[in-house]
Amino acid sequence: MGTEQLDLSILDKFNFETQPVGVKFLFTKPDGIGRLDKILDFCEMLVEAQKSSPFYVTKENFTCIGPLILGMTEHDPIFEAGQVGPKLEVFKEARANRRLYHAIPRLGKDTVNYVAFSPLDQLTFEPDVLIITASTSQAEILLRAMSYTSGKLWCSKGTPVIGCAWLYIYPYTSGELNFTVTGFGFGMKSRRLFPEGLILMSIPWDLLPSMVENLQDMNWVPHSYTIGGEEHKKKVRRIVDELKQELAAE
Repeated sequence: MGTEQLDLSILDKFNFETQPVGVKFLFTKPDGIGRLDKILDFCEMLVEAQKSSPFYVTKENFTCIGPLILGMTEHDPIFEAGQVGPKLEVFKEARANRRLYHAIPRLGKDTVNYVAFSPLDQLTFEPDVLIITASTSQAEILLRAMSYTSGKLWCSKGTPVIGCAWLYIYPYTSGELNFTVTGFGFGMKSRRLFPEGLILMSIPWDLLPSMVENLQDMNWVPHSYTIGGEEHKKKVRRIVDELKQELAAE
């Protein structure tokens, strides 16, 4: 798929329980990858990719609302009128359900014809989004790596339904890292795709180089994490006192 591939081997150091998954949105068919021989929901494809060889999908592989947010199909008035959510007990009224359709990220119509998936250990293309299933301690390191040299803020965005839009599309279109907790999101919880309490983190391609560099440079376990709360407070006071002394000596 054409571009020089970033070395992501630093991620092996995490020993993730499940493989991170690279995702790429394509106008033309990818080379060297077979088409998935199943029909799945968009969120289910992430689980499939964690345990399989690389594959690509077309709109014929999807159930649920995936093709709509990928721009592969026209609007669906039943969903977008907010008729489904109240029947599923997610929203009290259609007007609450339909509001989210003005907020969810989508790709332009007919701009994506194929979506490629690959586990990290078989990745042969530069991903548009890398999706990591992490423990809270692993996610803390990754979030710190995002901010380590830039001071960049992190936040989580989502809606009660159509979690796939925030997992796949939002990081790709916004350039912002996004994350959620497994057990949140109506569809993924109903499908029982993941154990509860893990962090699903989506990293767009343009944040990956700086995060990789920061992971190579920074201390993953700062000293304060090892000394306990009281000793950490003493350390902070000592640092502040030393800085004040330096300032007074100028």
